[in-house]
Amino acid sequence: MKHTYRAAAVLAAGTLVLTTAASAQAASVDTSADWLGRQLTNGIVHNDQYNSEDYGLTADTALALKAIGGQRATVRQIRGALSRHVDSWTTGADFGTDDVYAGSVAKAVVLAEATAGDPRAFGGVNLVTRLQRRVSNVAPTVGRIQDKSGYGDYANTIGQSFAARGLTVAGASKAGAATTFLLEQQCAAGFFRLNFAAPADAKQGCDAGTATTSVPDTDVTALAVLNLQAFPKKSPAVRGAITDAVGWLKRHQKRNGSFGGGTATENSNSNSTGLAGWALGAAGACTPASKAASWVRNLQVRGAVAGTPYAGQRGAVAYNGAAYRAGKTDGITVESRDQWRRATTQAAPALANLSAAACAAR
Repeated sequence: MKHTYRAAAVLAAGTLVLTTAASAQAASVDTSADWLGRQLTNGIVHNDQYNSEDYGLTADTALALKAIGGQRATVRQIRGALSRHVDSWTTGADFGTDDVYAGSVAKAVVLAEATAGDPRAFGGVNLVTRLQRRVSNVAPTVGRIQDKSGYGDYANTIGQSFAARGLTVAGASKAGAATTFLLEQQCAAGFFRLNFAAPADAKQGCDAGTATTSVPDTDVTALAVLNLQAFPKKSPAVRGAITDAVGWLKRHQKRNGSFGGGTATENSNSNSTGLAGWALGAAGACTPASKAASWVRNLQVRGAVAGTPYAGQRGAVAYNGAAYRAGKTDGITVESRDQWRRATTQAAPALANLSAAACAAR
């Protein structure tokens, strides 16, 4: 009988540990989701510092909330608001130009698809057609997205990954070319670079680039993984690209679970760690995803904050330790709020992986 009671006690203790871990995870994710929802004004993120609407960050917020789950009403509100401002977001209409921004159009297509909208009739616009017109048909850049703008072409691999995903999910004719060009931006080491080669260069691939153009970038690699993971059917090339990118992320995770970003953000930060952890979890790499989530959680505003500068900010995630400490003194100011919003948007979905077991069950 003693052995029976002992076994029961061990099982009960194990259940308690699992329940506590699950509760902590749910609390972390839910408070961040709630905080993100409170950053919206009529469904749009408004930047008070510059008195402007941030449509791209609004879309990122919707995609983060969709990944977290349980936020249908807020996601629908964002989808509706963005559909009403689709031209302001993706073109130069507000400035009286016929410019079209390929990366924004690509993200808009994905936003529509991911939130049960129609990318072919989003705010009265066929975004799939608009995006396909921004995909090159001319060698050596076949499949590359490109801006139509008098100010230059700022399209990059982040936008390319959204374009490949959006066109693939839509079953569009240029999906294959866009995907092929995206995969060319992955170096043999496994990472994806941020910037394309110049359009006139004969060799467009990452491995053909220079030390300046083919720079490892955690954020770009993680976003590529997330977007490739969303393909309804994955070719061997796509599966191989995901495997190689996940392997690169694993090898470049720091011992404390964190990640740095690209050349301008090499130090550990919650944007890069959040995206990497989110991508690792989505790819089933739950142990490193859990380590990343634990590091991010240390930068989350938690606990009793009433009567402190952090009052009303539970769930927000700081960019790094310095930002967290500054917030303890000054709170989240008009000037710092944009950084907090971007950090939380990219870090919040990673918090769902605090428990490796919960990550594996997702």
